[in-house]
Amino acid sequence: MTHIRVRIGALGLALMAGLAAPPALAAENPAAAPTVEEQRLDRAAPQEILTRSGFDTVAPEFARALDRTRSYAQAERLVERLGSRLWRRAVDRAQGRGPAGGDLSRDDDRPLYWARLGMTREVRQWQPEFGLSEARRAKLLAALERTSRGQDTIRYAHTKKIKRILVTGFDPFTLDRDVRISNPSGATALALDGTVIDTADGPARVETAVFPVRWQDFAEGTVERTLRPHLPHVDLFTTVSQGRVGRFDVERTNGAWRGGFPDNENVSRTETVPVTDPASQPQWTTTTLPYKDIVAASTGRFPVYDNTSVTEIPAGGTEPVVRPEGPTAGSTARAGGGGNYLSNEIAYRATLLRDRLGLAGSLPGGHVHTPVLEFGAGNTDPASGTVTDAQFVRNRLDIIAQVRSILTVAADATGDASGDASGDTTADVTD
Repeated sequence: MTHIRVRIGALGLALMAGLAAPPALAAENPAAAPTVEEQRLDRAAPQEILTRSGFDTVAPEFARALDRTRSYAQAERLVERLGSRLWRRAVDRAQGRGPAGGDLSRDDDRPLYWARLGMTREVRQWQPEFGLSEARRAKLLAALERTSRGQDTIRYAHTKKIKRILVTGFDPFTLDRDVRISNPSGATALALDGTVIDTADGPARVETAVFPVRWQDFAEGTVERTLRPHLPHVDLFTTVSQGRVGRFDVERTNGAWRGGFPDNENVSRTETVPVTDPASQPQWTTTTLPYKDIVAASTGRFPVYDNTSVTEIPAGGTEPVVRPEGPTAGSTARAGGGGNYLSNEIAYRATLLRDRLGLAGSLPGGHVHTPVLEFGAGNTDPASGTVTDAQFVRNRLDIIAQVRSILTVAADATGDASGDASGDTTADVTD
């Protein structure tokens, strides 16, 4: 063996005691410890999801390829190539291209999520012969996250004849409550990436990316790095996440507050949303999506609401107050229309970036909450239920179709394509 691979979990339990890393070494080598997210990977449901989609081979093949690299430069190229390949494979599967890989429905976003975690765990535990500093390991992990989420493959045509729409989704979350969970916003991103929507003013190309459900990634600027190069050149954007049961919401107002609900790493943050130049940071940002048109249109089987409610501490006050009609002057945010979790935060960050780029008056953008993706009756117990059922699939497909219809209505309502025709912009720029 020319490389040593330290493994923890089901495979690690199978190693002979003489080959296992001593406790002291494990303590000195934090790279050997999988994250909270990665630890869920060995549960039965994630393994079934991977097997029934054909994505169970992704991490093992990636591990073998890593072990064949002989330098950091080779490893970096490999991670970027295979991260991008995973994203493209997930998009192709969702859009009916190539083999399904199993009987799991093609619209499922979960194979991408669990396969990515398998890959990040391999990088985290990899101990190459040529040595790997923790700074370089972190750089490999960041490249894998970026490429496997579609964040660096947003492309538009060099023409004003085609509108440009940018959509974002999220990973599954609340996985300790039910590890089977799927996120319809992530499924929507896979289903719509690179597709064309027919609008009243002609075709519109949709490009998408998916974001993690982790407070720290947002604090480190992942949203701004991904969106900043593109917002000056698109005609419409919307961040999308899973929201309330049985309804869509167009969130009118977003708040600058993190409410502390645990993320996918079981980390809590209760604080003002951390952004650059906090001295100029507003407590609230507002949607510029054509919410009246969206709410009035018939877009699908779920009702769509213009949600104006927020929670604030009024000027001069000390206690939070719910304001059904939106914030009052001088108030401090405690929850936007979309709450105070990461769905509110991505909406706040994206619309704040829009405003700081001087696009508030010209760029329609905001946040759409989808209905909660529910399993069918009789399949609601995480302990005894199956990873999918017919109603679950139907609900997800209906949500995806309705998001597409909402985008069409929004594009129709915004008039002629007005974005900059300078075209493809992919620079990795922080806010």
